[in-house]
Amino acid sequence: MGKNLYVTTAIPYVNGKPHIGNALDYLLADIWSRYQKQKGKDVRFQVGTDEHGNKIAAKAAEQNLTPQQYVDQTHQDFKVLMDAEHAEYTDFIRTSDPHHMGAVRYIWKQLDQAGLIYKSTYNGWYCVGHEAFFTDKEVQETGGVCPDHRTPYQQVSEENYYLKASAYTDKVRQAIESDRMKIVPEFRKKEFLEMMKDGLHDVSISRPRKSLTWGVPVPGDDSQVMYVWLDALANYITVLGYPDQPTWNEYWPADVQVIGKDILRFHAGIWPVMLLGAGLPLPKTLLVHGFVNVGGAKMSKTVGNVVDPTEIIRDYGVDAFRYYFSRHIPTKDDGDFTWEKFEKAYNGELSNDLGNLVQRVIAMIQRYQSGVVGEIPRPGHDMGPYRRAMEALDFDKAVDEVWQQVRALNQYIDDVKPWEVAKKREKNADAAEHLSEILSYAVGALEEIADLLTPFMPVTSEIIHKSFSAGVVPEKAAPLFPKIYLHTSDPHTPSIKKNGK
Repeated sequence: MGKNLYVTTAIPYVNGKPHIGNALDYLLADIWSRYQKQKGKDVRFQVGTDEHGNKIAAKAAEQNLTPQQYVDQTHQDFKVLMDAEHAEYTDFIRTSDPHHMGAVRYIWKQLDQAGLIYKSTYNGWYCVGHEAFFTDKEVQETGGVCPDHRTPYQQVSEENYYLKASAYTDKVRQAIESDRMKIVPEFRKKEFLEMMKDGLHDVSISRPRKSLTWGVPVPGDDSQVMYVWLDALANYITVLGYPDQPTWNEYWPADVQVIGKDILRFHAGIWPVMLLGAGLPLPKTLLVHGFVNVGGAKMSKTVGNVVDPTEIIRDYGVDAFRYYFSRHIPTKDDGDFTWEKFEKAYNGELSNDLGNLVQRVIAMIQRYQSGVVGEIPRPGHDMGPYRRAMEALDFDKAVDEVWQQVRALNQYIDDVKPWEVAKKREKNADAAEHLSEILSYAVGALEEIADLLTPFMPVTSEIIHKSFSAGVVPEKAAPLFPKIYLHTSDPHTPSIKKNGK
């Protein structure tokens, strides 16, 4: 792996508010980026917004705005979430950017020159929610209703341009099977290979302007507008300056592309065909995460169980959000959120395990050493399991490893009982030295924990480092994670007695 690295996130559609899935994309990419920067790598981190298509035009019309006016407003909502989440992105792209639109037209011409674009009549099924076409088989398997949007597929018959994806079936399959374009986790790789066992199908990549009014015009045919997914997928290279800025290939191919499982077929099917057709290398890894359910049920506005990530960050702090969704939501599979689970993790693991640990170490240094930290050794714990988990993109397992160290340090302090050692100092000269060694070890272990937490909980990590780096601890440390009971009962609050009992 070279010094220059590149991580991308799927660009969300700006016809609605940001949701947990968007937040998870940013979080996973940011964790990987921060980890690599700790190793001295130069990382570019792409985010952005998908701003073309019928859904955008419809939303704009509802508000008496032009589509451009509408996206100029709504893309800001996603920037707010990224900033609230402390995602350290380097590049933000909008598909309505003039450079992007020009680059997409260039890519179209490259594919056309390669003999991969032809015109034909499309007869089949279309989902407005996905802005995507579906095969008869896919529609039959879902009973004619899109399982994600719960709306019937539309029967469409129109003249479109097609991408001859079938011509690259063997090359795409070989790239996936050999892990030249690695799909993580392995079971998603197997799912996609099974999906394409009959080969890749040619894909409609345009719609008549009368059916799609807001998008990138097809080069040489203004009566047609580019299929939204062709436009959107190109962002991963256009944001780097492709094709006219010479530095773009210093970062492409992407080292990791973070996507949700629902868009794997576009990223493992259409995207590699576009790249191969244009003579460009494939991304190295597709990291596919699952969905976040709520109490075992899919999030739905209709059901009323949608969780707003900004609400969590506002009430509990950014690191509490980052901790829960990096540890308690599996990196590579579906996860579950409830307010009960979240507050249990917050008050137990963050407040008790880590927060109290930092406070008790600071308090003992204040009490027994007048606040002076002294020399800080590094315990030198085995970092192998943590590093292997990070390199394998198993971020949840990596945090598990950190928490083993947090709990081990708590146990160490309980076992050696520095408060008992402190009582012996007047009668035993060695006790003072022993106490100093205990506290120095504890500080060293906390510094080590803070280093490991940097990709996951950057604010907390910095606070821990600042608490000890000056050589003198703060006189009074504010709790890292004060107890919060907004959605569950505070166990320390006396229950109301009924019937005199």
